[in-house]
Amino acid sequence: MAITYVDAVVRGPSGEERALQLLVDSGATYSVLPEVVWRELGLKPKRALSFSLADGTLIAREISECEFEFEGESAHSPVVLGEGADEAILGVVTLETLGLVINPFDRSLRPMRLLMA
Repeated sequence: MAITYVDAVVRGPSGEERALQLLVDSGATYSVLPEVVWRELGLKPKRALSFSLADGTLIAREISECEFEFEGESAHSPVVLGEGADEAILGVVTLETLGLVINPFDRSLRPMRLLMA
């Protein structure tokens, strides 16, 4: 299995932005921003949710939203407000809002085939 990182820009409600390298994780529902990043963007918690990690551990994290920009496309998406050593992750909800999927053969991001059925 290969690991894929992408460079993107994340933007907060006041227009503050930061370039960031994110791990593309097709097993993660929401994207995650490290604490130093979301604080710089001025994000505020909107609610809290519980998440199950790969080892079955349950954790609670606060959720906000911000704008993600990747290769000229941008979209707003929910984002987990990371704590401690939480890494920057690009999850499937953000991928979908950007209209992207991960190509399993070369691990690149490609436009998704959108359905209205």
